[in-house]
Amino acid sequence: MKMHFCIPVSQQRSDALGGRYVLYSVHLDGFLFCRVRYSQLHGWNEQLRRVFGNCLPPFPPKYYLAMTTAMADERRDQLEQYLQNVTMDPNVLRSDVFVEFLKLAQLNTFDIATKKAYLDIFLPNEQSIRIEIITSDTAERVLEVVSHKIGLCRELLGYFGLFLIRFGKEGKLSVVKKLADFELPYVSLGSSEVENCKVGLRKWYMAPSLDSVLMDCRVAVDLLYMQAIQDIEKGWAKPTQAQRQKLEAFQKEDSQTKFLELAREVRHYGYLQLDPCTCDYPESGSGAVLSVGNNEISCCITLPDSQTQDIVFQMSRVKCWQVTFLAFLLSSCLKKMISEKMVKLAAENTEMQIEVPEQSKSKKYHIQQSQQKDYSSFLSRKSKIKIAKDDCVFGNIKEEDL
Repeated sequence: MKMHFCIPVSQQRSDALGGRYVLYSVHLDGFLFCRVRYSQLHGWNEQLRRVFGNCLPPFPPKYYLAMTTAMADERRDQLEQYLQNVTMDPNVLRSDVFVEFLKLAQLNTFDIATKKAYLDIFLPNEQSIRIEIITSDTAERVLEVVSHKIGLCRELLGYFGLFLIRFGKEGKLSVVKKLADFELPYVSLGSSEVENCKVGLRKWYMAPSLDSVLMDCRVAVDLLYMQAIQDIEKGWAKPTQAQRQKLEAFQKEDSQTKFLELAREVRHYGYLQLDPCTCDYPESGSGAVLSVGNNEISCCITLPDSQTQDIVFQMSRVKCWQVTFLAFLLSSCLKKMISEKMVKLAAENTEMQIEVPEQSKSKKYHIQQSQQKDYSSFLSRKSKIKIAKDDCVFGNIKEEDL
């Protein structure tokens, strides 16, 4: 599936010889990732083609005459589409040519030298561990270093991820974004304009039943236990009073296995809760808190008259979605649920072989090309597409801080 790359702005710059060039601001998941020139992207595309041949998407052609404003806008849109489409191939995403170019682009954009550094990684119990890294280490590499330090089984790395998180007023937890495997956590953290932002380790799967895969690893169980306690304390998971009493008893006994077995029965256990937003359903100006997990989107809607409604949308009803500039975290969760569903279907049908996104490189599956499908798309800045009412699973959401 496509990565959430976009190029919302570009700037004209002058070079040392008095010539002019365009610098494109490439955003990933709504945050500035790097600034690059067309010539840099063109050279990168040539390197990729030497490795992957003609399976890559078309690259925008060169212009040998001065570009008009319309031509410049068209090229920006074409480069944006190229970045989105080239990331649909997981083999490209994992290639050295892809990763090394983006690493260098991110370092150069924020003027970060490659050197040794220390990075604090926050666990779900809000305690941190300090690790020594290289500023050019990717999120995938940093996760490996963290797992080695805490003793997490290497084969379980694909079930966890690094996130930018922050704690707001009264300790409110907010997940800002999931760090991509090729992203540089040290640079992304330093360049983030989000106040009190930190790098956090959390499980990264949406189906609570997958807990069972991790139960034989003591460190993995510790992490699940810490995150379950955190989610309940922060109000993300919502136990009944009877469940809460039993959970507190298991917590006092330090019976992690029994705690997690009961926790999986708790409403919204393992869900990721997004920051509050506004929507036009069922009434314009309604407030909404979305919790995503277990193949559903659960919405707690507060109407203008302060009445509340709980509405659940099953992923089986979602045919596709369009991503506006702020709803990237929601889209990442939806893509994750779809990938988990495809893996489950593959297990039930041995004739189907599937590639699992964001798992460790040693675990590869394959899917027939005809069965691949991209469910998400960006809402173009100039889009005039009208969406039929039957295709709208829920009302238009105005994403605020998603």
